[in-house]
Order: sequence, then structure tokens, then C-alpha cells
Amino acid sequence: MTTERVLRLKKAWRCNVNNFLRYLNMLRTAYIVLWVVVSTFILGIAAIIMSFFIRTGNAVHLIARFWGKAILVVNRTRVDVNGLSNIVPGQSYIFMANHQSNFDIPVLLGCLPVQFRWLAKAELFKIPVFGRAMRGAGYIPIDRFNQESAFESIRQAAGKIKNGVSVMIFPEGTRSLDGHIQAFKKGGFVMAVDSGVPIVPIVIRGTREIMPKGRLRIDPGNVRMEIKAPIATSGYTRDTKQGLMEHVRSVICKELGDE
Repeated sequence: MTTERVLRLKKAWRCNVNNFLRYLNMLRTAYIVLWVVVSTFILGIAAIIMSFFIRTGNAVHLIARFWGKAILVVNRTRVDVNGLSNIVPGQSYIFMANHQSNFDIPVLLGCLPVQFRWLAKAELFKIPVFGRAMRGAGYIPIDRFNQESAFESIRQAAGKIKNGVSVMIFPEGTRSLDGHIQAFKKGGFVMAVDSGVPIVPIVIRGTREIMPKGRLRIDPGNVRMEIKAPIATSGYTRDTKQGLMEHVRSVICKELGDE
């Protein structure tokens, strides 16, 4: 057998192996997506029913936490959490996390062991069952394309925070395409200075490797979640919120090495 023929056979073998692995990845992703859809429907129905009996949203959020943990288990995603000691039980916070992947959502739900309410894009609330369950949990829709509606949502969230509820937002507003931290939106910081509660920056690493924006394939992986020390907001006003925004962004960028 000539050297050239051996090289052709090796190339063909590698090509067949790669095609087989791609096929397995497609099957794995299809299984996970199907599991997420079915579990979302079943747990969403449970959450809707629960919301009629327990109006605080706490029980529904516990269902959401179970949903998040289950997704991580099914996808074989391990999450290491550091900095939980920075959170004082019973204290209200505005949690602000960087946003690299759709997988940030189950990571935060499943691994942050506190009650909080999402300030989330309004489109999610239009999804059948899922959207109704989100409303049952007390999550707050924000219309990114309607400024007046968005600020009404922020006022609503600030009212919830003053009543002792913590809120979770992605200050970038959407997922990063390249992994770098994007510019922060102002709305969350208006909410922060209006409510006067501390901001807790959360830094997530590893979810982009599992499912980056624009890719359907879902891979297993390891994630690290770092909960930083709370940042006081009581010394800021709407006029000086830019300084608060820069402070929070610098904390997240420094942790990620994205300065």
C-alpha cells in the first residue's frame, strides 16, 4: 500500500469519525432541548396552579429553581459557586450578572439559593405556559423597545424591592456575541438609586462554551459563578448614576480580566 493511499485512508477515517461525533452532538442537543421543552411545560403548569394558592411567588420561584438545577444535571454541567457569604439572609439586593449564554439562566436559578425576581425582556412573557408561570412567580416584564413602558416596569420593580424582594437583571440587556462585556443599560441603575438597596455583581464564566449566542448545539461543561461584595447605592442619585454604573461594570470586568 502506497504512502499516498495510507494518507487518503487516514483522512477518510478522520472525516467519518468527525461526522459521527457531529451526529452524536446533534442527538444529544435534540434530547436536551426536548427535555427542556417538556419539563418547562410540566413545571410551568405546576407553577401556574401554585400561583393561585400562594400569592408571594416564593413557591413558584422554588419550582423555577428546581427547573434550573434539573437542566444543569441533564446537561452534565458542574457549577462552582464562590462568595455566598457576601449575601446576608433577609436582605434585599439587586443582583446584576454578566450575560454570555442562555445557560446563564438555569445557572442563576439553580445555584443562587435565595429568593429573587427576574426583570426580563417582555418577549419571554408571551411564551405559552412559560410566560404565565413567570408572571405567577412575580417576575417583571420590561419592553426594551418602549421607553415609557420600560420605565414603568422599573418603577414596579423598585416598589417590589422596597417591600423586601430582591431582583435579578442582566445590565448588558442581551447576550454578548464575542464574550466581552457590553455597555450597560441605564434602567437597572435607575431602579437601584430609586430603591436604595445594594447591588451585588455576579460574574459567570463557562456558559459561553456550553451554548454561545447564535449556536444551537449544547455541550456539557464547567461553570464558575463568583458573587462579589455588595455595592451601596444610597449615596447615588439619578443624576450621578453613571458613576454607579461604571463602578459595577469595572468590578465585573476586572473579575473577568476584560478591562
